Amino acid sequence: MIVSLRRRRFLSGLALSGLAVFIWGCRPGSVPEGTLQLWTLQLAPKFNPYMEDVLGSWGKLHPEAPVRWTDLPWGSVERKLLAAVFARTAPDVVNLNPPFAANLASKGGLTDLTALLPPGAEQNYLPSVWEAARDPEAGQIAIPWYLTVRLSLVNGDLLRQAGLSRAPRRWDEVPAYARSIRERTGRYGLFVTVVPDDSAELLESFVQMGVSLLDARQRAAFNTPAGRKAFAFWTDLYREGLLPREVVSQGQRRAIELYQSGELALLASGAEFLRSIQTNAPGVAAVTTPQPPLTGSDGTSNVALMTLAVPRQSQQAGDAVQLALFLTNGTNQARFAREAKVLPSSLEALSAIRAELEAEQPSNSSEAQIRDARLLSAETLNTARVLVPATPGVKRLQSIIYTQLQRAMLGQINSDQAVLEAEQQWNRYASARWP
Repeated sequence: MIVSLRRRRFLSGLALSGLAVFIWGCRPGSVPEGTLQLWTLQLAPKFNPYMEDVLGSWGKLHPEAPVRWTDLPWGSVERKLLAAVFARTAPDVVNLNPPFAANLASKGGLTDLTALLPPGAEQNYLPSVWEAARDPEAGQIAIPWYLTVRLSLVNGDLLRQAGLSRAPRRWDEVPAYARSIRERTGRYGLFVTVVPDDSAELLESFVQMGVSLLDARQRAAFNTPAGRKAFAFWTDLYREGLLPREVVSQGQRRAIELYQSGELALLASGAEFLRSIQTNAPGVAAVTTPQPPLTGSDGTSNVALMTLAVPRQSQQAGDAVQLALFLTNGTNQARFAREAKVLPSSLEALSAIRAELEAEQPSNSSEAQIRDARLLSAETLNTARVLVPATPGVKRLQSIIYTQLQRAMLGQINSDQAVLEAEQQWNRYASARWP
């Protein structure tokens, strides 16, 4: 959960693993009775030492429940997990993002952990992300693990050239800001992709603008004054030439390229991405300042979340929950947050990480820049939540809305027609799935 480039970019710099399997507490090739199957996403090989140590500690505490660890690349997890569920070989604990967890829960594939959790377990985690791991119908379907937030990485030189003292903090400030950047520098103020299968940042902006995406029956709830205003907001920005033309055809990677080449004044990305900018574009990095992310009027920002869930097929659900709690306890989360440069969902771990960042004495300006960005990320969690509900089919909802918004941006229809068409398309899908 590592920014709102979703999970595939959560651990930027990680080598993609094909399939890594490690067995603890048993001889190679043997799987003793009581073995817990743990599946994670894209941690090997960089975090093999961490997982080896943590699972080794688990094994000493729970010799009766050794763990077989399987690490999968992001692109294959849904296919492999669904195949395993169908074959009745699902793991006992699996690392999922909220949308896929909700999709699996809607099919009856995940255990409601409520009765298996110790009293007060939720008090150990950030309330907003604990709630995001709960499904209205299926119950507590997961335990929060690690998190990331977006920041605004801002090119101070371009702001000065445009006569601006700071980047926008609210979406309603964006049009005037983008116009100043475009007219006075010839560059662009921001890049938010409308490619259907890429970043959900634009969909999240709808929620920040006060748009309800779906109602309690999973029908479209965005054909409202707020929804029509949001569609018009993005349509007008594009038609006025205040967004790069590529937002309708290229994803977030293009935003990175434009920012590093000095053609973009603001990049929505994670603190750790500053290292890439420092390496690839040191001149741009030198004038970059991390600032709070764009939000709506209530100041709520988005957090991306990764969780641990227990498939319903597990024959050792009690031990599986204990393993998930062990992996997400304060000590283990704090260590993982340090090594992976992510944020923990554990309140204890978050307090420790913040204290360490505040006490850190960076050795140079580049390290100070990253420290400041990471500390700002941790502070942003105070007002962050998962903005887009983890509804089954949410990626289809994003695709429908983005496709119709593209049509409006390109002048094929007006923005109100785009809202209506998106509403009708989603409701046809929702009526079939949730009669």
